[in-house]
Amino acid sequence: MVLQGSIQNFPKEIRILILVYLVVTSIGFVSALQFVNTTTEGGQSKGIEENYLGNEDDLEAVELKFAKSEKQILNIVHAHMLSMGMLFLILALLVATTPLKGVIRKLLLFEPLISVLLTFGGIYFLWKGMLWMKYVIMISGIAMTLSYVVSVLVVGYWAIKSKNLSD
Repeated sequence: MVLQGSIQNFPKEIRILILVYLVVTSIGFVSALQFVNTTTEGGQSKGIEENYLGNEDDLEAVELKFAKSEKQILNIVHAHMLSMGMLFLILALLVATTPLKGVIRKLLLFEPLISVLLTFGGIYFLWKGMLWMKYVIMISGIAMTLSYVVSVLVVGYWAIKSKNLSD
């Protein structure tokens, strides 16, 4: 089902606004990925674990990391779930205005929000001692990133393709 207000029929100013939104959020998303890469040794499971649980006991550690406090974990979880939830809701609503159909459409609408829940819920449970959650964090983080990239490309394509932006 394509929504009544399909992106192809949006006024030029709205399509430009959407494209600017995609650029701004993509810069933010990429900078977040760089931050994760820097703080988790390239997103490795050991790096994820150390980032939240610390590595004070590792005498060979290149960089000393302390375990996050409950305040820090709750701040990370709530801030990311709220902000990324909104980011992915808006992106899903934009995807819903494209002619994309089928399983890919449903995946792009729902998967990122599920991944936000798994990633940041996983961080909390990792901090609580469920060490295997680092793998859930890795997998859901990758799925979230792939969903984001595909959604941005789909929305961007239809925002540009629909009507000449010079209209």
